[in-house]
Amino acid sequence: MSTTVPRLVIAAPSSGSGKTTVATGLMAAFTAAGLTVSPHKVGPDYIDPGYHALATGRTGRNLDAYLCGPELVAPLFLHGAAGADLAVVEGVMGLYDGAAGLGETGSTAQVAKELRAPVVLVVDASSQSRSVAALVHGFASWDPEVRLAGVILNKVASDRHEELLREALETSGVPVLGVLRRAPQVHAPSRHLGLVPVAERRAEAAEAVAALAERVRAGCDLTALLALAHSAPPLPGEPWEPPAPASAPRVRPVVAVAGGPAFTFSYAEHAELLRAAGAEVAVFDPLRDAGLPPGTAGLVVGGGFPEVYAPELSANEPLRRAVAALAGSGAPVAAECAGLLYLARELDGAPMCGVLDVSARMTERLTLGYREAVAVGDSALAAAGTRVRGHEFHRTAVEPEAGRDGDAGAAPAWGLSWGGSRPGRRLEGFVRGAVHASYLHVHWAAEPSLARRFVERCAEGAENAENAVNAANAEKGVRYERQR
Repeated sequence: MSTTVPRLVIAAPSSGSGKTTVATGLMAAFTAAGLTVSPHKVGPDYIDPGYHALATGRTGRNLDAYLCGPELVAPLFLHGAAGADLAVVEGVMGLYDGAAGLGETGSTAQVAKELRAPVVLVVDASSQSRSVAALVHGFASWDPEVRLAGVILNKVASDRHEELLREALETSGVPVLGVLRRAPQVHAPSRHLGLVPVAERRAEAAEAVAALAERVRAGCDLTALLALAHSAPPLPGEPWEPPAPASAPRVRPVVAVAGGPAFTFSYAEHAELLRAAGAEVAVFDPLRDAGLPPGTAGLVVGGGFPEVYAPELSANEPLRRAVAALAGSGAPVAAECAGLLYLARELDGAPMCGVLDVSARMTERLTLGYREAVAVGDSALAAAGTRVRGHEFHRTAVEPEAGRDGDAGAAPAWGLSWGGSRPGRRLEGFVRGAVHASYLHVHWAAEPSLARRFVERCAEGAENAENAVNAANAEKGVRYERQR
């Protein structure tokens, strides 16, 4: 089977060239023109897909050849792009930059080749004229399997500057498909881990995306770009589908998934995998909801910015008590990064849920990079020996219980090694009862057994978990209204 999806990959020579500006602007401009646009992001980034979703009205999805393997790139793309008129894929870093020490693995170039997609290079032309031709020629010729089919020139100073750039590129064989003039940056505030997520500034973000759309519409040849997208050949293979278990669980357990502004880091496929495994997924907001969803049999708390919202999360004492009661009942709990901090005893002095006897704090040190991991022992999420690839991205540290140094408890979640050629191994995370908490972000589509195992454990203990949640809610007189 093969599927035809018009598609473009938006890449750049380096970070900071304007990929997000162009990709998000194109998504919004084509959507405003009446097309159904499927948004995608190369790599493990959680924040850009939120802006993509705002631009298109569709879920932003990640394509990561390191986390999921190159064999899943096209199937996951086809799954996300189902029913779309056009797909726009924003790259990561420079076109050929990938996981350290692993060649092209994880790079935009690798994803473009897996998708057989034409690449449009966004070039920051602010400090060059004729040299732009050498740069573009180098990127176009570096890998013959990468089809660099167009250039968008960003931060162009004047008509004369544009004239010099176009003249230089005439002999490159790569057409200029857009020119964006130097302009005040569209307001998109950043902090310690990048852009502020859409969920925290939706109204302002919508205005910023509309401004990007107008800027791109004025400076880019949308007709030529759409024609280029239609030149992409059919993609062979089947779209990815979340696999169903061999037998459905005895009961359909409710899995509560933390959402809202404090917990915005999650891959869209995780909820789809939980549902396919037999769960009912109920999203709740730890900043707003005073109790867990009725019938909660398991809890998933992904990444985000609890350090930004520590006072508000701490102030929601009824929910913190409910989470502790759920974990104490033996219900499965899976927490990643921000979720680990939320389960801690305290975060920068603010009381958290106290499920784990650790304290967490902000640090100046950024921990960032791909990891290879193996489950050290059995847990509600992974059987001992399960191998995964993951990603760390945080500026916090935990001080675990006595008896072990580093970000690990007496029963660690993972044994980690760094991706690529960097030596070093360490234990990381916590397994306590049915609680699995770790700094490691994992894409479950690469290892669907995680979702299946988690839902199975939720189904087994659903009655005990529901009683614990109901008791905790009743103690505080909580009446929960599920978000729609």
